[in-house]
Amino acid sequence: MAAAAADDEEAGEEPPLYVDHRERMRRRFLDRGAEALEDYELLEMVLFATNLRRDVRPLAKLLIRTFGDLWGVVNAPPARLRGLKAEGVSLASDNAVATVRIVGAAALRALQRRVLDQPVLASWQALLDYCSAAMAHEPVEQFRLLFLDRRNRLIADEVQQRGTVDHTPVYPREVVKRALELSASAVILVHNHPSGDPTPSRADVEMTREIMQAARAVGVEVHDHLVIGKGGRHTSFKAQRLM
Repeated sequence: MAAAAADDEEAGEEPPLYVDHRERMRRRFLDRGAEALEDYELLEMVLFATNLRRDVRPLAKLLIRTFGDLWGVVNAPPARLRGLKAEGVSLASDNAVATVRIVGAAALRALQRRVLDQPVLASWQALLDYCSAAMAHEPVEQFRLLFLDRRNRLIADEVQQRGTVDHTPVYPREVVKRALELSASAVILVHNHPSGDPTPSRADVEMTREIMQAARAVGVEVHDHLVIGKGGRHTSFKAQRLM
């Protein structure tokens, strides 16, 4: 940034307006925290590194509009990020796309660390936050298995299957086999509904009962089955007495 301003001064030109704008935003963030900035402004600060000499605010706003929210942007497919342009500015390079995506990856890793090796039944909201962050924006159904030890600590988090927009093939035998390999005492089933509506289908209920029956035969408990929607919505089979 300093180099860009210096180049303009040596050429006898006034620094572009965005130079002061970026410095003001940094100062506001450092002095008052993230609460002082809108979502598009936080994204704009991320985009500073992708384009040193152009105004990236229009692109930040376009990305938020396109993907719905900040989390949707930082987890968007690379091909879709590259395809957007606002006032001549885009995320055309791999470096620019990686800069945006790494924010989502780092945040998800931090949420995961909050629940790994922890008693998940005592930190249920943290688990819900993690599952929502990991799955709510997936464009296809994803079936996830959370394996627990005898103290109900999360020992493994694995995606077993990915399916289509409204179906994921699940095999109870594979669920049980993996639980035994990990010496897990219990498992939490999780899958998402890309439509955003977390209401379980009849197939979801039948599949859950089949897994419970297979798991019970080898002494593995199914604590719950969570369906993740959008906007923080979810359904717990246990809470709804579906299991």
